[in-house]
Amino acid sequence: MAQPNPPPPAASAPWEARRNPSGKHLLRRLVTWLAVASLLAFVAWGFWPKPVLVETDAVSRAPLTVRVSEEGKTRIRNRYVVAASVAGRMRRVPLKPGDEVKAGATVLTVIDPVAAPLLDPRAREQAEAEVSMREAANKQAAESLEAARASLKLAEADRDRVRAVHRSGTVSDADRDKAEGEASIKAAELRAIEFSMQVNDFRLAQARAALARPDVGTAGGEVEVKSPVSGRVLKVMQESEMVVTPGVPILEVGDPRDLEIEAEILSRDAVAISPGDSAEIEQWGGEAPLKARVRRVEPAGFTKVSALGVEEQRVLVLCDLIDPPPAAKALGDRFRVEVRVAVWHRDDVLVVPSGALFREGNVWKTFVYRNGRAVATEVDVGHSDGRLTEVVSGIKAGTEVLLHPPDAVKDDTRVTRRRAP
Repeated sequence: MAQPNPPPPAASAPWEARRNPSGKHLLRRLVTWLAVASLLAFVAWGFWPKPVLVETDAVSRAPLTVRVSEEGKTRIRNRYVVAASVAGRMRRVPLKPGDEVKAGATVLTVIDPVAAPLLDPRAREQAEAEVSMREAANKQAAESLEAARASLKLAEADRDRVRAVHRSGTVSDADRDKAEGEASIKAAELRAIEFSMQVNDFRLAQARAALARPDVGTAGGEVEVKSPVSGRVLKVMQESEMVVTPGVPILEVGDPRDLEIEAEILSRDAVAISPGDSAEIEQWGGEAPLKARVRRVEPAGFTKVSALGVEEQRVLVLCDLIDPPPAAKALGDRFRVEVRVAVWHRDDVLVVPSGALFREGNVWKTFVYRNGRAVATEVDVGHSDGRLTEVVSGIKAGTEVLLHPPDAVKDDTRVTRRRAP
C-alpha cells in the first residue's frame, strides 16, 4: 500500500529568532568588506595630491656681464665704386665678383671714343653750307694774300729807292722814315692775311668733320680704366658693352681682408654703448665666438620697420675684429653674424638662474625649496644677461630655488627635487 505523503513543515513565525550563521558565511562577508575597503583606499590614494617633480639649483656668487645682442653683418671697411671717367663706348667687363685685382695694374674695362651722332637732313644742309662758306672764305683770303704781296713788293721797292737817294742827301729823313714804315706795315698785313688763311683752313676742316663719320676703332683713342686698390671685385654694376657718360658706376672693388662688423642696435640700448667696449661675434660659422671691440657709435639714428610692422629707431654700431683666427678668413662682405656688446660687468655678484624668477604684478618672486615644499619668496633683482640675474635682496647664497616651476606649483606645494644636469 502506498505510504501517505508527510505533512509540509510548518512556516516559522516572524518573531522567532534566526539561527546563528555558520563560519563560512562570516568569512565570505569579511572578504567582501575587505575588497570594498581596499577599493576605497585605492581611489583615495589616487586622488591624494602627490609631490610635484621639479628641478632645483642653488643661488651663488659669480661674475656677471650684461650684453646687448643684435643681428649684424660684416662689411668691407673701404669700398670703391669705379665709375666711367669719360664719355664713350665701354667694352664688356671681363671680370666677375670674387676676381682678384691689383692697384694700378688690372684693367677693369676700356672706353673707346663714341661715334659721331647721325645728322638729320636739316643739320646736314647746315653743315654743307658751313663747308661751302669756309671754302669761299679761303678763296677770298687767297686773293687778299696776293694783293698784300703786291703791295708789299711795291712798298719795298719805294723803300729801296729812298734808301739809295738818301745817301746823296736829296731825300729828307722824314721821307725816308715814311717809306720804311710803309714797307713794315705792308709786311705785317701780309703776315696777318697768312694767319687768317690758316684759321680759315682749320675752320674748314672743322666744318668738314661735322659732315664726316670717322672710324672710332682707330688705335690710340681708347681710355683704360684700372683698379684703384688691390683686392677683389665685389659687384659688377654694368657688365655688357654700352655707351656711358662720365660718372656712370661700372663695378665695386674692395679688400675682403679688411672687415668690420655693422650692427643695427635699438637707440635705447645704444645709449649704454661706448667706443672701446668689448664685443663678441657669434653665429659666424665657427665654433668659438670672435673677439671684437666697438670702434664707433654713429650719432644719427634711423627708422626701421620690424617684421611685426613696428617702427623702431636704430643706431649703427661698428666693431673691429681682434686677432681673428684663420677660419675667419672665409668671411666675406655682407655675411650675417650675431653681435653681443658688453654694457655692464661685475666680477662678484649674487646671481640666480633667470628661469627661477617669475613676476606677480610689479614684484619679482621665486620658489625656494624648503623641507620638501615650495615657498614663494619676494626678491629684488638687478641686471640680467638672460641666463643669470643679479639678486639685490630677498635670498642668500646657497639657497635652493625651483627652475622653471610648472603651473601646478603654488605657495607651500609639496615638491620633490631633481638636480638639474
